[in-house]
Amino acid sequence: MSPPTPRPSRRGLLAGAAGLGVTAALSPWPRPHSTASAATTGVRPLADFTNPVLWQDFADIEVLRVGDTFYYSASTMHYSPGAPVLRSWNLVDWEFAGHSVPRLDFGAKYDLDGGRAYVDGIWASTLNHRASDGRFYWLGQTDFSQTHVYTATDVEATWERIATIPRAYYDAGLLFDGDTPYVAYGNTQISVAQLSPDLTSEVRDEHVFSTPSGIGTLEGARFYRINGSYYIFLTRPANGQYILKSSSPFGPYELRELLLDLPGPIQGGGVPHQGGLVDTPGGDWYYLAFVDAYPGGRVPALAPITWTSDGWPQLQLVNGAWGTTYPAPDVPAPPRATRPMTGLDTFDGSTLAPHWEWNHNPDTSRFAVDNGLTLTTATVTADLYAARNTLTRRVQGPTSTATIELDHTGMTDGDRAGLALLRDSSAYLGLVREGGTTRLAMVDDITMDSDWNTISTGTERATAAVAGTRIWLRAWADITPGAGRQAHFSYSTDGSTFTDLGPGFTLKNAWQFFMGYRFAIFHHATRALGGSVRVASFDLTTP
Repeated sequence: MSPPTPRPSRRGLLAGAAGLGVTAALSPWPRPHSTASAATTGVRPLADFTNPVLWQDFADIEVLRVGDTFYYSASTMHYSPGAPVLRSWNLVDWEFAGHSVPRLDFGAKYDLDGGRAYVDGIWASTLNHRASDGRFYWLGQTDFSQTHVYTATDVEATWERIATIPRAYYDAGLLFDGDTPYVAYGNTQISVAQLSPDLTSEVRDEHVFSTPSGIGTLEGARFYRINGSYYIFLTRPANGQYILKSSSPFGPYELRELLLDLPGPIQGGGVPHQGGLVDTPGGDWYYLAFVDAYPGGRVPALAPITWTSDGWPQLQLVNGAWGTTYPAPDVPAPPRATRPMTGLDTFDGSTLAPHWEWNHNPDTSRFAVDNGLTLTTATVTADLYAARNTLTRRVQGPTSTATIELDHTGMTDGDRAGLALLRDSSAYLGLVREGGTTRLAMVDDITMDSDWNTISTGTERATAAVAGTRIWLRAWADITPGAGRQAHFSYSTDGSTFTDLGPGFTLKNAWQFFMGYRFAIFHHATRALGGSVRVASFDLTTP
């Protein structure tokens, strides 16, 4: 497989990709594994893992370890809540833990109010933990104008915004050097800022490195202190990874290449890049990067790292490539089983599980979770991209199926409700309420232009009559990297026997929208507000 042509930096297009950082306390030098048995040490036996370690869209990776637990932060752009936090005990099996940004409180466009924020919002940002106060800190810039700081004592808690700094730390990586916070940031011209101890203001800012013209763009900073040296990990989008090393956070820095045009572990996917370094409790090191794998998005791949005698990281390859498989990290046994990223959600309790993210901020008065999800129309529009309260889940690769059970008793004339494949080219299977009757419709050709303006609200390809008030809608999607991948829709009146409706929908695999396809549950009005639907369940399954 030929590596993809390097794409231009997001800064030159719309947005800025990459960037994160973490403090590392243990020695980076290779250590032999213990010969003691797992039974006596509590360490599980080694086995192989397969890349990608998680086949869902989680890009611009920040990875860190607190004790025996690993955490992972990613970009979400216009989806809300933003900046998801994943948790793992072995770097291979990941679960949702929460979100660092509870709501995108960055202006009316994030509410789909007089504008839209597609491909704005949470880009490459940074997550770290400060041991002295036992707190997690998330930091990220929005709209090239401000940098926001959020904090929590537990990743599952509600995060609090503690500061908005009136400058943009582009693609930031946060390092705690003892109690002192530093931020590495920038595109091509890399800088380091020292923040106040409470992370609410800037104390010092210095330009520390200019990228050689022969390399082009470097961005996506991750910042570390390891064995007394400072490292800034940088990506060359979308085919390279470099690292800077210095004895001071403010330089001068030396540069070395970690990888360039390296074949990746996913057939049809790109070069692994733009992620972070992390150590295990036993002192082994890994690089968690993402692979461009459209139409599904950017998915994480893991590889071991060793270190040279003079303190530079080296990626461990398999036959000259990023390995499809490696021995699993040698780590303590987990405290419990990892929660699955797929499966049945019956919307128990009164809040949504952290798997869910809205397309832009929701109108909280127009939905309810009460052992089922009720969506009351929040927008009058014929445009799915302008409709508030569209609820999304990432597609599981390489193929997966989403099924919803929907009670449409409360729909009113002009309402549209259903299950979509959502991106800048979209399609759905949904219910259309007109003249007091309800029918099914499969609609595609819902498209945006390169500025994320809607240029088509869709074409109806097939219809079917609806009997009763309860229906199951299903979407199957193939997000194996490459062109021509398709999704198909079907429906059932008993939850058991499904009937296909409409032609296959060809998924768009261009990278420019950045986020991959998502399954989306929607309900909006085209005439007047007031209608409602109740979603009893959502089931995400794989073959």
